[in-house]
Amino acid sequence: MAQFQEMMRQQLESSMHDELEKLLDTVTGAEKEASRKDFEGFKNLFHRFLQVKGPSVEWIKIQRPPEESIQPYDKIAARGLPDSVADSLNKLVVVKLNGGLGTSMGCKGPKSLISVRNENTFLDLTVQQIEHLNKTYNTDVPLVLMNSFNTDEDTKKILQKYTHHRVKIHTFNQSRYPRINKESLLPVSTNMSMNGQSSEGWYPPGHGDIYASFYNSGLLDELIAQGKEYIFVSNIDNLGATVDLHILHHLVSQPNGKRCEFIMEVTDKTRADVKGGTLIKYDGKLRLLEIAQVPKAHVDEFKSVSKFKIFNTNNLWISLAAIKRLQEEKAMNMEIIVNPKTLDGGQNVIQLETAVGAAIKCFDNAMGINVPRSRFLPVKTTSDLLLVMSNLYSLDAGSLTMSPKREFPTTPHVKLGSSFTKVQEYLTRFESIPDMLELDHLTVSGDVTFGKNVSLKGTVIIIANHGDRIDIPAGSMLENKIVSGNLRILDH
Repeated sequence: MAQFQEMMRQQLESSMHDELEKLLDTVTGAEKEASRKDFEGFKNLFHRFLQVKGPSVEWIKIQRPPEESIQPYDKIAARGLPDSVADSLNKLVVVKLNGGLGTSMGCKGPKSLISVRNENTFLDLTVQQIEHLNKTYNTDVPLVLMNSFNTDEDTKKILQKYTHHRVKIHTFNQSRYPRINKESLLPVSTNMSMNGQSSEGWYPPGHGDIYASFYNSGLLDELIAQGKEYIFVSNIDNLGATVDLHILHHLVSQPNGKRCEFIMEVTDKTRADVKGGTLIKYDGKLRLLEIAQVPKAHVDEFKSVSKFKIFNTNNLWISLAAIKRLQEEKAMNMEIIVNPKTLDGGQNVIQLETAVGAAIKCFDNAMGINVPRSRFLPVKTTSDLLLVMSNLYSLDAGSLTMSPKREFPTTPHVKLGSSFTKVQEYLTRFESIPDMLELDHLTVSGDVTFGKNVSLKGTVIIIANHGDRIDIPAGSMLENKIVSGNLRILDH
């Protein structure tokens, strides 16, 4: 049986190789060379995908990480900063994952170009933050954007507006991998074109692709030659992911033999984060455990806040020299995420992906730092957008901080219904963003609009039934209220 399976695997790999060669024959020159590099990475992933039997973790072997492997942020910050912060900053590169589109929020084009605060986009805020660092400390911290074929063209057009800012901006592209037919396990595309129907046959393979594509682009070597030592990687839609001088100092001040090559920022789980990946000890190494790797019987245990207390924020600090070494040794080994999709025509395909944090087990002296929740402020929905646009946060040099006027440092729980999903529609429903300084919980469902200078406090629930519309009048103050039907305000 094992022999037969091995023969089948070899047959599939051989067929895949032939199909990829046919695809390469449809292009020439530089595009052909770039695609060949992409396909090398894809073949490696496909080979590993065919080898995998059963779940990638044995539940019984999972251990809690040792105390010293996840340090509290306060302990790191208590060590203070050196006199010359500039020396550390000049060794740093900021990398933002910029491959995603704004489709889930009803926007065309790159998500990073959505306005989030005072007409500033995610990208504007990022540039402002780094420019502020460079001006304050007289340093040269560059910004690197990892684009995908979905975002590259639009992003490059917009970058011209930052020409006179004090930030050098580089870009490189994620790989382009072929989607494969769920049944035949062969590419669905017949040529390399990205036009019309053909574009459905390709995908960017998750942010775990950063290591290979950064290395292949030549930019990694260029930055090492400039004396850069570490990258700080984060999602561009995480507004809490700013450069932290204490974490950076901790990295660069380690003695040579003990140099930490990888830091993952984790934070305490709340009920809203039960699906987030967590750190475990496995086979003697620190490892990221994602919900997709958990056997079905243990999913509830994985989600429990008592056993797995922290989750990965995807703010990562990684050694450039270590990435180069692991790429050259072909030792970067990340668990494969199999992502099933259905194309517009109804065809079932799978795309093979990896996650950037999963490589933690490959690096020496890797550790976690348990950071304050404020370093995790992702904007995934218009509910998140309402929070960051409100007076809960103040904006200073591109960074958002919780307003000192809020008594509790926790973020309110906001749930806006389907009438608010698209950014354009959401914006028309608020004449101005309500005062939310004393809000704990807001649920809005149905056709609801807000007048100017509305104030929301405590728990507020507003439900317009089907066919009804609720207009919250200008200047209203709702405190612990349930509003339903045709604007009946009930005390809660």
